[in-house]
Amino acid sequence: QVQLVESGGGLVQTGGSLRLSCAASGRTFSSYPMGWFRQAPGKERECVAAISWSGGEKYYADSVKGRFTISRDNAKNTVYLQMNSLKPEDTAVYYCAAGGRTMLVFTTAPNYWGQGTQVTVSS
Repeated sequence: QVQLVESGGGLVQTGGSLRLSCAASGRTFSSYPMGWFRQAPGKERECVAAISWSGGEKYYADSVKGRFTISRDNAKNTVYLQMNSLKPEDTAVYYCAAGGRTMLVFTTAPNYWGQGTQVTVSS
């Protein structure tokens, strides 16, 4: 059974930083994209960052470019999201995701999802 377990969410002030981690188990994702989505109240879920299996290709939503950095450790089957200069509009539930034949497919329909971790940025 595949599981994606997120950690690192919490409450932070505007301008602060958080680092999200997502550990996968049940199968290896070293050959597949991984990344992060988020969903704020009343809004659709959006892909904020994705990384190819090798780490050579990365995608960022325009709203987080220059502030968020995605990375992965295939030996640990883990993906990370370093979030800096956080803003109140970054407040959302952040979901780890994995799988998909290509990065494009991943950004719209990944195969696996985590349960989500709350990130709240206070003003």
